[in-house]
Amino acid sequence: MLRFVLRRLAQMVPVLVGLSLLLFAWVRALPGDPARALLGERATPEGLARVNEAYGFDQPVLAQYFIYVKALLQGDFGASIQTGQPVMDSFLERFPATIELGLTALLLAVVVGVPLGYLAARHQGRLLDTVVVSGSLLGVVTPVFFLAILLKLVFADTLHWLPTALRQNPRIDATHITNFYVLDGLLTQEWDAAWDAMVHLVLPAIALGTIPLAIIVRITRASVAEVMHEDYVRTAEAKGLAASTISRRHVLRNALLPVVTTIGLQAGLLFAGAVLTETVFAFNGIGQYLFEAIGRRDYPVLQGFILFIAIVYSLINLLVDLSYGLIDPRVRTG
Repeated sequence: MLRFVLRRLAQMVPVLVGLSLLLFAWVRALPGDPARALLGERATPEGLARVNEAYGFDQPVLAQYFIYVKALLQGDFGASIQTGQPVMDSFLERFPATIELGLTALLLAVVVGVPLGYLAARHQGRLLDTVVVSGSLLGVVTPVFFLAILLKLVFADTLHWLPTALRQNPRIDATHITNFYVLDGLLTQEWDAAWDAMVHLVLPAIALGTIPLAIIVRITRASVAEVMHEDYVRTAEAKGLAASTISRRHVLRNALLPVVTTIGLQAGLLFAGAVLTETVFAFNGIGQYLFEAIGRRDYPVLQGFILFIAIVYSLINLLVDLSYGLIDPRVRTG
């Protein structure tokens, strides 16, 4: 197992190197000039030259890349052109918000999606199956930003059931230890702060989790339907085993591998959806900050944040691979 983990971590190195090259080229291909975005209306030829020299933008692109890689190897991800704040500090400040939102959305998708997919497979061809499949198709094709705006319009602006934006009501005097607002409220026993943070998560989590939920439903339904027709399931039924035992030991366990793979992939893709969701709900996470950084042509922030996301995505996929052996003993990671 240790050898497998080390091998997978070693495989991440060329992937991250390749990503850094593509990312570096893509960022510099964006229209606009970071120096002009920084200076705005005060931009003069002399001022632009000073900014470009200060950040090394006056050097050849290849030389800029090697300087960037050298800094990365020393643990320096640079500083924001706009604020001067180190990229690592900005990431650690905003990442908890995205993790909190992403985990809530993923939990919603798994807790609702897996049972719905299982029930649809068990009632294949019936009304429940038709409703679930149709609903999952609608969930897949509905854009995240459209659903987020619709939820906000109906449940926040019209019905006033839920907050319209932010992570927490600013009038609440909450203590922030970890920047995970729900966790902070529980740790400090500030129950009103924890509850308010959870309420603020509802609409963004539904908007962000709808597409993963729909995909998990469809994959679970297909996987369970396939396993239900296997010989070992028929044999278990012929032996007179209880339906709950068959479902737990033979159907669900053998159907979980593709479902777990899908959950792992969706966990990584939630970061992409978070950009739109956090922007709509003014949720101060890395998604909203990336959106703002693109508009400001803030190269160090874009490069650092996307690299961090790639590392997290790779680690999630490593955990998914390791979970295979726990779910199905026939799978060995050697």
